[in-house]
Amino acid sequence: MFISLAPVYGMKGVPNQLKIGLSFFISILLYPVTQPHEALLYNTIFGYAVIVAKEALTGLLIGFSVSICTNIVAFAGRIIDMETGLSMANLMDPTTKEMSSVTGVFYQYVVTLILLVSGLHRYLIQALAETFILIPVNGAVLNTDKLLSSMLTFMADYISIGFQICLPVFAVMILLNAVLGIMAKVSPQMNMFAVGIQLKVLVGLCVLFFTVGMIPKIGDSIYTEIKRMMVLFVESMM
Repeated sequence: MFISLAPVYGMKGVPNQLKIGLSFFISILLYPVTQPHEALLYNTIFGYAVIVAKEALTGLLIGFSVSICTNIVAFAGRIIDMETGLSMANLMDPTTKEMSSVTGVFYQYVVTLILLVSGLHRYLIQALAETFILIPVNGAVLNTDKLLSSMLTFMADYISIGFQICLPVFAVMILLNAVLGIMAKVSPQMNMFAVGIQLKVLVGLCVLFFTVGMIPKIGDSIYTEIKRMMVLFVESMM
């Protein structure tokens, strides 16, 4: 379940056969560290199914904690497109099979490449191995209060990091709207609505061009958030 939700391994473009094969070989490699501290006690098939379901839920939650962090850049991209007037120009994102904004797809691809170069795929496998040590087989104890606290922490970071990413465009658009409002009062015969649409697109693209150097820092923020969320979710199951 973890592989199916992880941001690098669980993309829609990755064939299901590759996901299944990768999960199988990772299971073989991690088998020596997954030995339970105590013998697994079950008397029926239902008891065994409960243990399997508990392990699947654990992997699902850990993978979910990682995958939700990559949606921050998509959130920032939607806000940028709303401010620049590109919100109607949606694209089909092949990684998620969903409609996404132009800026969101751009940030998603670049940040994903930065995370790959930073070694996120290796960190995820290493973190998965460590979770079996912290949470042994059939040793997960779901703490709903901690899970809720972790989600609330993520939502706060989601909005905070997202607005930090789109802040340059957001600030420039506020200034541009103020200038257009003043010009509409000074020259009421000019159609500021038609002029403003073109200016917003042009200025927005210029700001994105001059802020490309911020993308590595965005990748660092997403990487840090992934590590933080994984720790919080694992602690909520210990």
